Amino acid sequence: MPYSYATHLECSLTGERHDIGKLQGLSAAKKPLLARYDLAALRREVTREAIEARQPDLWRWHELLPLPDSGSAVSLGELETPLVALTRSERPGGFRPPLVKDEGRLPTGSFKARGLCVAISMAAVHGVHRVAIPTNGNAGAAMAAYAARAGMEAFCFCPADTPEINLGEIALQGAQVWRVNGLINDCARRVEAGKAQYGWFDMSTLKEPYRIEGKKTMGLELAVQFAWRLPQVVFYPTGGGTGLIGMWKAWQELTALGWLEGPLPRLVAVQSSGCAPIVRAFDFGTESASLWENAHTIAAGIRVPAALGDFLILRALRESGGFALAVPDEEIEAARARVAAADGLLLSPEGAATYAAYLEAARTGRLAPTDQVVLFNCASGLKYPMPPVAERMAAP
Repeated sequence: MPYSYATHLECSLTGERHDIGKLQGLSAAKKPLLARYDLAALRREVTREAIEARQPDLWRWHELLPLPDSGSAVSLGELETPLVALTRSERPGGFRPPLVKDEGRLPTGSFKARGLCVAISMAAVHGVHRVAIPTNGNAGAAMAAYAARAGMEAFCFCPADTPEINLGEIALQGAQVWRVNGLINDCARRVEAGKAQYGWFDMSTLKEPYRIEGKKTMGLELAVQFAWRLPQVVFYPTGGGTGLIGMWKAWQELTALGWLEGPLPRLVAVQSSGCAPIVRAFDFGTESASLWENAHTIAAGIRVPAALGDFLILRALRESGGFALAVPDEEIEAARARVAAADGLLLSPEGAATYAAYLEAARTGRLAPTDQVVLFNCASGLKYPMPPVAERMAAP
């Protein structure tokens, strides 16, 4: 049996096939490429029980990942992340406790490790030695770590107000990092402008095909964790949307394999009211999102004024019967403090946004009390500012 059942790449807009054996960026139509698999052969030759019996890590899913062999994996130990029930945090009466999938347990402390470990692995397969990325912090940290592991040069461009801890971890892991006076889209233009001069490969969100394959393992893991019957609703903090698109792709693949029981979850894209292009596009019924002017939010990871995969995010929301919801920064801050104090779980601001959105959706009747809800915490809360402690006392 093959290690991977990947067959080709496909333009997400036109369906045009591209060679998976060659280094690829965007499609000929300048849209994201999606990896496709021989699912009929995989269904004949592999069982879900065989995968379930393996060590619970990202690489247990290698048949549904693009790497040609086990020796190609650039890994820092990507274990399956846990589900933590918020049993003590506020929720409406009669509602089931939401479950947090805590992605802060991954290498580099965020879910960006999933996408970048697969993307860097595939870049190494294709002979790439130099990579660059625009980043709000966590993606750059993950790329720097895996690039170091692969022996590649790494270059990261960050908005000027990127948290110091993110800048520091990028630099400590050997990458060259710069602050850019602007937002993530301005950083992306820096990366694009430098490709010809510096010869780096662009690792921007959805500008190469494989970050989405790593991120889709979030959806694959949920299938195993819920005994192949998925939860009713999944709240996902949405900037570039790679994980949301990836999970919907994963569940479609599992459906084709006949491995799932019951309906697919409704997906909820969560944004800040200070940067909510997907929410606006969803509410207006458009197929793409227009640029969000003057974007601002404390949740830097979802401060993406324009997402390359906007049409894929909106398609997944509508196909799943889900919706998009924006919450203000003050509710994000309050949610983070509330969950930490009540349940002892330190959420990132982006993860806290999903809890704030859950409360709003429950209050407004968009959730049923019987719904099993999963909230994604995309990074460890230890990577973000915390309240100072000023109280002192004399020694006895």
